[in-house]
Formats: sequence, C-alpha cells, structure tokens
Amino acid sequence: SEAQAHLACQVRIPRTPREGSFAAWTAARRAPVLAPLAKMSVVDGLPFADDKKKYILDTLDPILEEMVSDVLTEVPPQPLDYMISWLRKRSGLSSVHDQQSLQARNKALKQELKQIKSSIEEAGNAIKTDDKGDEEEEEEDDDEEIDEIPESMKKPEAQMGRARQSVSAEAYGTWNQKKAFTPPSHPKSDDQKDHLEQTLLKSFMFSNLEKKDMETIIMAMEEVTIKAEEKVITEGDDGDFLFVIETGSLECIKKIEGTDQVVKTCDPGDVFGELALLYNCPRAASVVAKGECVCWKLDRESFNHIVKDAAAAKRNKYENFLKSVSLISSIDAYERSQIADALIPETFKKGDVIVRQDEPGDKFYIVEDGQLYATKGSERVMDYKSGDYFGELALLKNQPRAASVIVESAEAKVLCMTRLSFSKMLGPLQSLLARQASTYK
Repeated sequence: SEAQAHLACQVRIPRTPREGSFAAWTAARRAPVLAPLAKMSVVDGLPFADDKKKYILDTLDPILEEMVSDVLTEVPPQPLDYMISWLRKRSGLSSVHDQQSLQARNKALKQELKQIKSSIEEAGNAIKTDDKGDEEEEEEDDDEEIDEIPESMKKPEAQMGRARQSVSAEAYGTWNQKKAFTPPSHPKSDDQKDHLEQTLLKSFMFSNLEKKDMETIIMAMEEVTIKAEEKVITEGDDGDFLFVIETGSLECIKKIEGTDQVVKTCDPGDVFGELALLYNCPRAASVVAKGECVCWKLDRESFNHIVKDAAAAKRNKYENFLKSVSLISSIDAYERSQIADALIPETFKKGDVIVRQDEPGDKFYIVEDGQLYATKGSERVMDYKSGDYFGELALLKNQPRAASVIVESAEAKVLCMTRLSFSKMLGPLQSLLARQASTYK
C-alpha cells in the first residue's frame, strides 16, 4: 500500500518486491503462525548487520505495525500529517508541550493576580484617607463606612482572570445576600416524572439529592425540541442551561489544533452543558444535534440553588483522584471530567469477591482506597492498590472474567463504570489497555 511504501522509505528498507524485501517481510510478519526462525528469515536478505535486523524485528516492527494499523483504521486525508502527529503523541512530546504551555499561562495569571492585589490595596488606602465627614457623599451609607473590600466579595485566586464575568452575583456574603428563590414549575405527566427521575439518578450530580429537592428539579425542567444539525451550545459562550436527553443523539465538538473534532456522542439519558454551570466558566465544547432531539433543560438559577455545591464537590474529588491513575492522568481535563461523572462508588469488606473468575463482566473498576488481589484458580497473580484498575479484559474482549478479585484490607472503596460508559469514555484508550492486558499472567 502507499502507507507501507512511505514507511519503507522512512526507514530506508528496499521496496523492490523480491525475497527479503519490505513487502515480503510485511506479508510474512502478518502470517497467522510465525516461528522465531521464520521471523528472522524474512530479514536475512536485507543489507543490514544482524544487530540491525534484530532491532527491526524487536523494536521498529511493533511501532510501525501499530502506526499502520491506526492509519488504516482512520484513513486520514493527509496521512503524513497524521503519522507525524501520531509519532509525537507516542513519544510524549505533545504532553510536554501542553505542560510547558500551562506553566506559562499560570505564570501570567500569577503576575496578573499581584497587580490586582496591589490595586485593591491602593483603593483601600485611598478610602481610609477620604474625608469621612462629608455628609453629602455619605448620606446613603450613614450606618456603615467602607474601609476595605470585604473578603466575601473577593474571588479565589484560582478564579482570577478566568471566571465568567457576566455572572457576578454568584458570590454571596453579607454584602450580597442570597435572595429568596422560587423555582419554575413546568407541568409533566406522572410517566415523564418517573422517567426523568430514573435518568437523573444515573448522574452523579443528581443521585444524592433529597427526595424533595429531586422533585423540585424535575418540575423545574422544561421540555425543548431540537432540530437536526441545530447547534445547541457553542464552545466559548457563556452557559445558562444544562440539558438531559430524552430522545435523539448529539455530538460534542471541540476545536483541536484548529480543526473541529467530535470528542463525545451524547445519547438518551446523558447530561450535557453542566460544566459551565458547575464551574461558572465558558462552554467547553460545542454541541450539535445529529437528528431531531427532545431534551429537558434546567436553568442556572435552579441548578445553583439546589444542585451545584454538592455536585462540584463530588466532581472535584474524583477529578483530583483520577490525576493519580496512570491510565487516565494523561488525558485532558475535559475528558477526565466526563469520566469523573460516570464513576459510581462502591464499598466492600475484607474477603468480599468483587469479580469472580469465569462469570460475565459488565463493569470496569478503579481502586480508590484499600488493597485487593487477583487469583486464577488457587494462584495469586496480581495485587491492587489505590489508583490501580481492573475488570477491563471482560469488556475489551467481551469474554468472562479472567480472574477473581478479592478484598484484602479491612475495607476497600472502588469506583466502577458500566460497560456503556466504558465504551464511550475510554474508547481512545482501548489500544493502550489492550497492550497493557497482554502483560498479565
């Protein structure tokens, strides 16, 4: 193929279709059964020393095979650009560049924060030295004098320079009292209420709500119909609603390196648009309907009064933990937040069997706390600690559990993900998981 020909040029392997050529080598390598001696014979005719031939077979071949496989799977219009990007990601250069870029932005934000603090101090000093006896200027504030900006009005340092500026009334304190809130109420049938409740209970943001609060949220949701190819959310805009999908599918699209790329598909029962409400930040991605959809939307004010604090605390907890999980730490913050949403906590006691060998499997697990071990028959084959994961083999290969996993510590906490969530959230990492699985006993 053209891709193989190009790769052959890159490693300077002869393309002439004779015995010992790159084409013959590739064809032989892909044979169903290949003994070690036969494998070496396909490079015997190449004009390289034995150590170079061994390097081709042991080191270069696996990389080329993986890259060619990905190229043929994606079939990019510009294969050369795709392969350059693939090699950069494979070598880890992209993550290094992203980290350096993040450090530069952090440095700029710290400098901006110093300037803001300096301005606040100057304003406070100016107020202190002002003439407090001027009755004409003070007649509206006879009972109080402003000596400095109250702490309750200052934004946390982490939000300096990036918070959503159009919503300034969300920091409540003695200077900005939280007003009495009357949530909207949109009529619904009993079937719609039951269906919405079952859907919301699957989302980490709503699953721990009190019954009264759940009823309030359900009544506050408004049904909306979205036309095919209609853009519901635009990346970078301010957000005032989140959505729960009743019917239809929508695509989440992010601009990556100047190109619009689909990063997630949302299906019935999924929640989207919640990031802007949780973190008071611009929309993280655009969302476009694939076909006609029916959704339930919830306004920002109802969300803030009833759901936000508990949901943000839980998501932050899981996101911080996921940074310590080697499998997930390398992905970007947006994808990590989506995985955090899909995790369901479970607790087990010493001796509990979380998964049992030869039984069907429909969950993927990450160890949050405690110690566990895996057995095959009577043999102990692996140990697990916080940050480790298991259960992916049954989902990757659609086969029964390959081993049993048992709790060794007095108590163990795990975060699990259903088969559907696993396929949607960890799809880009499945090749990495498959390679890691090949190292298991």
